[in-house]
Amino acid sequence: MKLCRFGDNRFGLVRDDKVLDVSGALAALGHHAYPLPNYDLAVANLDTLRMAVEAAAGSAHAHPLKGLTLLSPIANPGKIVAAPVNYQKHFDEATAEPETFSRAQVRKIQEIGLFLKASSSLVGPGEGLALRFPTRRTDHEVELAVVIGRIADRVPASQAFDYIAGYAIGLDMTTRGVEERSLRKSSDGYSVLGPWFVTADEIANPGNLDLELLVNGERRQSANTRDLILDIPALIEFASSFYTLHPGDILMTGTPEGVGPVQTGDVITATIQGIGSMEVRVRAPDA
Repeated sequence: MKLCRFGDNRFGLVRDDKVLDVSGALAALGHHAYPLPNYDLAVANLDTLRMAVEAAAGSAHAHPLKGLTLLSPIANPGKIVAAPVNYQKHFDEATAEPETFSRAQVRKIQEIGLFLKASSSLVGPGEGLALRFPTRRTDHEVELAVVIGRIADRVPASQAFDYIAGYAIGLDMTTRGVEERSLRKSSDGYSVLGPWFVTADEIANPGNLDLELLVNGERRQSANTRDLILDIPALIEFASSFYTLHPGDILMTGTPEGVGPVQTGDVITATIQGIGSMEVRVRAPDA
């Protein structure tokens, strides 16, 4: 099942080139009062929601996918966990460019660990990317994003797939500089997620997915998730050994080689096998 958010916070089921508006299915999540839970309600109640979506789909209004403004398919992640330099060739290119990649932060992932991105940096592809610092270099980084489905605390790698709700395409946008990695990657809009959320049952082997990124039609990044240094189960084990993961938390698994700068007017097209493609337009800073 492919689920999306679009327009004015509408909820959709993606089928081929159409989006069925199944916003009414969200009533199955019930009503919640303050203090609200620190996780995403839709992901936490995914089984119930899926049944409601299937029931609503038969009478749902269908919108052409083309032209819809797609929002982040996950509305309220408690945290965005990200893996630095998790492809060997990206590690090699970063090591070879000390003028771009800070030596203090280019170390093996097993040594430097994971990092967090602000949840306020999350947007969908239809919202585009507003460059925060147009006079500084901002790079694209395409990644497989894993969405956690249930509470995960000190989960062994052998059980990790039991805790995954699904997958999406992620863009981990990065301002280059000497500041801490999490700061430079947490500007508003610098975590792009989309184009939709694909439930885990639709991806037979997330450890063998082709991914690529184009800028204005030119291929910049192309790899396969089998090239990850720490694979998905290892990343979940690593992350959950330090903090509890909750439903809707997003795990960005790392980017391959080929990262490069974008500027105002560029169009980024990111594709991952089994998920789809998303187009993100780069614009000048928001007022």
